[in-house]
Amino acid sequence: MLDLRQLRYFCAVAETEHVGRAAEQLHISQSPLSRQIAQLEKNLGLTLFERSQQRIRLTRDGAIFLGEARALLRHADRLENLGRRLGRGEEGGLCIGYVADAMHTGVLPGALRRLQEESPGIHVALYSMAAAEQFEGLRQRSLDIALVREEPGRDDPVLRAAPLLEDPLLLVLPAGHPLAARETISAKDLDGQPWIAVEEPGDPAWRDTFVASCVASGFTPDIRLDAADPLTALGLVASGLGLALVQKSMVRGATEAVAVRTLPWHEASVHLWAVWHHVDLRPVVASFRETVLSDEREMAAAPPAGGLASGV
Repeated sequence: MLDLRQLRYFCAVAETEHVGRAAEQLHISQSPLSRQIAQLEKNLGLTLFERSQQRIRLTRDGAIFLGEARALLRHADRLENLGRRLGRGEEGGLCIGYVADAMHTGVLPGALRRLQEESPGIHVALYSMAAAEQFEGLRQRSLDIALVREEPGRDDPVLRAAPLLEDPLLLVLPAGHPLAARETISAKDLDGQPWIAVEEPGDPAWRDTFVASCVASGFTPDIRLDAADPLTALGLVASGLGLALVQKSMVRGATEAVAVRTLPWHEASVHLWAVWHHVDLRPVVASFRETVLSDEREMAAAPPAGGLASGV
């Protein structure tokens, strides 16, 4: 059976690539740390590190093992957190997984605000995780609800899902750009323009997907910069560094430094889903899920907010 302490030691050494620095972080001496790593390798029958006089680095197998070890330790932390709250007689609180879009669009903050109004004493733990990790957390019951960009397989026997948001992508360009003076922009106008591509966490092929969607719409982007998130992309566009496609919810009230235009011929949206385990063990989970879903039904029914640049 795996020793969680040894896994934590292993992760610390893997992340620092230095036994001495890892020992300092863990507040232990180097000798017992080295012995614990060696014992872990012996128990697994696996060489996790390549060792030399200058440094220590992960083997290819060690890198694969590191990803799974991190996931197991995160799950163990969530499970311990849940157990302690149950032991104190609490309802168990809520463990919520989410992707950045759930925050940026206001979906998660709005639901949490409603939750605090209705149940002010409840404890909430938030975990920013890739969709696959969230689905596994739901199956293992270490997460109560997941807010992700994709739904699980429709034939999944355990997980249930409901759409929360379909957020169309809009063109954002510097206010001083020649195209900003036009109300209508064609695909030909965008061909060869400098672009800022917005990353999609957890999707290694996101860049290829972005380029393919542009080409399918009739233009080829000249990608100059990659932005880690839509807010970063907006800042780069405002600085005059290129054009970007950003979801509508993110550009409401955009600054005067950018112009926003719809592209009816480029149909692309960011989707957000709520996902949960099909068996409700605690009323607080079902209650929060209904809060999330009802909040989004109200948002969908509300008239669009003002403040966008003309052309939207």
